[in-house]
Amino acid sequence: MTATGQPAASRTDERLLHTSTLRKLLGRPELGSVVGAVAVFLFFAIVADSFLRPSSLGTVLYAASTIGIMAVPVALLMIGGEFDLSAGVMVTSSALISSMFSYQLTVNVWVGVFVSLVVTLGFGAFNGFMLTRTKLPSFIITLGTFLMLTGLNLGFTKLISDTVSTKAIGDMEGFESARKIFASYLTVGGVELKVTILWWVALVAVATWILIRTRFGNWIFAVGGQADAARAVGVPVVRTRIGLYLGVAFAAWISGQHLLFSYDVVQSGEGVGNELIYIIAAVIGGCLITGGYGSAIGSAIGALIFGMTSKGIVYAEWNPDWFKFFLGAMLLLATLLNAWVRKRAEATK
Repeated sequence: MTATGQPAASRTDERLLHTSTLRKLLGRPELGSVVGAVAVFLFFAIVADSFLRPSSLGTVLYAASTIGIMAVPVALLMIGGEFDLSAGVMVTSSALISSMFSYQLTVNVWVGVFVSLVVTLGFGAFNGFMLTRTKLPSFIITLGTFLMLTGLNLGFTKLISDTVSTKAIGDMEGFESARKIFASYLTVGGVELKVTILWWVALVAVATWILIRTRFGNWIFAVGGQADAARAVGVPVVRTRIGLYLGVAFAAWISGQHLLFSYDVVQSGEGVGNELIYIIAAVIGGCLITGGYGSAIGSAIGALIFGMTSKGIVYAEWNPDWFKFFLGAMLLLATLLNAWVRKRAEATK
């Protein structure tokens, strides 16, 4: 017998369907932070007359870059489903190692810088190794590292220098050349821009390329989305997590060298609390606490919001004690907006 019914309707492959520009925009994790950045810019442009001056722009970008350098790898780590509460004090540790090693051994400052890089990467590897071996939450692992580094920073500095700060190394060989790399500035269109802005932009570009164009970027999203499922399909979960912690350590080294070569001396108690600001910048930029979602560009916008807010309050001549209140409010609003944007994106698929 021959079937005489109508043939079944052919189904169109959803990969061939046209995706509208609006749908693409709604699917971007940094959309909420862009809206927030525009709102913050317009707000301070209205309430603070000096906010739009070229010199103010350089100051805002510098403040954003000091946070943004660390917010980029922290964002990638959060996309991978993990945290690093030791990131803030690790920056200080990096600066202290460079300074004290160079001063005590009276060697070229670049030797101390290289030693600091190796040791700081060791801190990152330790976090990644402990996480993957013990199976403890990253919150516990990095909280322990935070406490240990805080104690080491203070203990070694007082033991070696008899004070809570390092000795000045500004007259040592190699200092000026290192300062040009980590703490110099350039003038563009009459605006003085710190070299940290270039470091920040470079890190954002590299991190974005990694996330979008490389296999490692796919691994980051997979590990953050569901580690067990990622491991089942061959994703090297252990290597991916250790690599992410090494990225945080590398950025901490850059920030630490900037701290040292900007001020010549380093206070051993600096950096405590900054790890929360890095996480806030990443969350404002669209990263989810649960992992598997976010972008490096979003973290940069989150850092920019931080810079505009911290300096905008000063330009508006408000009491800076209110800064933490505004930062907390922005965190809540950004989280709610990001959740709404993601729901809208999923609804339009």
